[in-house]
Amino acid sequence: MVEIIIDEKRRFGKPIIEGTRIAVDEVLGALAGGMTFEEIEKEYGIKKDGVLAALRYATEIVSEEQVGLLNVKG
Repeated sequence: MVEIIIDEKRRFGKPIIEGTRIAVDEVLGALAGGMTFEEIEKEYGIKKDGVLAALRYATEIVSEEQVGLLNVKG
């Protein structure tokens, strides 16, 4: 299983896909922009398990966040 690593000497400590220099935020941005897994694999030279590792990492980060109520007027 591919892991996400953080190394201060690589990409300024950004979370990256193990064995690459591809940052998690690059993968998430590509997905948010509408790229498919296959397009990301080709564009960034990673495999599907790398994309899934980025999604797992993001899910863990978001699930730990404390979310306050927003006062939305509209």
